[in-house]
Amino acid sequence: MPLSATASAPASIGNVGVGFDILGLAFPAAHDVVTATRQEARGVRLAQVSGLLTHLPAEPHRNTALAAAQAVLQAAGSPFGVSLAIDKGVPLSAGMGGSAASAVAAAAAANALLDRPFTTDELLPFAIEGERASSDPPPWDNVIASLFGGLVLAASEQPPLIRRLPVPDGLVAILFHPSARIETREARALLGATVPLRVAVEHSRRVAAFVAGCATGDLALVKAGLEDLLVEPQRVHLLPCLPAVQRAAVEAGALGCSFSGSGPSVFALSEQRLAGRVEQAMGAAFAEAAMPVTRYRAPLGGHGVKVVAQDSGRVAA
Repeated sequence: MPLSATASAPASIGNVGVGFDILGLAFPAAHDVVTATRQEARGVRLAQVSGLLTHLPAEPHRNTALAAAQAVLQAAGSPFGVSLAIDKGVPLSAGMGGSAASAVAAAAAANALLDRPFTTDELLPFAIEGERASSDPPPWDNVIASLFGGLVLAASEQPPLIRRLPVPDGLVAILFHPSARIETREARALLGATVPLRVAVEHSRRVAAFVAGCATGDLALVKAGLEDLLVEPQRVHLLPCLPAVQRAAVEAGALGCSFSGSGPSVFALSEQRLAGRVEQAMGAAFAEAAMPVTRYRAPLGGHGVKVVAQDSGRVAA
């Protein structure tokens, strides 16, 4: 059995515009990398933190990586503990699934140390439990995307029914991360408990169009579906330049543009041949608003979590 294992999990685009809490898209332009090292003492401990951050909470109930690894070890009845080194490549409070990526990578790394590891499907509840440290109840969209890769649908939570959906060839996701932070808990607290029936019907129409368009490769349907009537209108004030960025993206040829997760990051889906023009237009709109941004781009259908290294050595006391 390996004494240490390293796993990498991608960022993700939660909701994918129209699929609030039910759709997630892996976004492998950024990753969190977690190394789990076996220790004789049971429990989970935080080792070094590197990358975009150098400090994270050391308590499992406040750290998604520690909580997820702890859930794996407890379910396996593990006689050993682990220390976790976390290399943060996905920013937190950015709408890029930063907390989910840490949870997924930690679950996979701890799992790789077991003599009878769980399957990837079986890691889902442990990663969800890790995400609970960030938001309770934990949203599934970022977790399932980071775990399984590609475009993923949570058709049911109880019992879990998770499916990867096909995506049209030649599409890319362009994402801009503004220099702002939006906590998931706070963004969810803004949402009303009810919506008018007409809004529910029109939003359902768009979810159906988007999923059908992805399944059939019909870009007209994808474009018709990429408009969030349910959540985005309640959050648009969090990023006042969003409407201008959306107009710029669509006028440049994007299929649609919306918040990534709870924001403040904004993503657009585009054909590869138009991606440069869309990215330039969105960048210009952010510049007009005097808002610094970090740019990312990745093709649709990216991979999920991967165990990238396993090493033998001496067990830490």
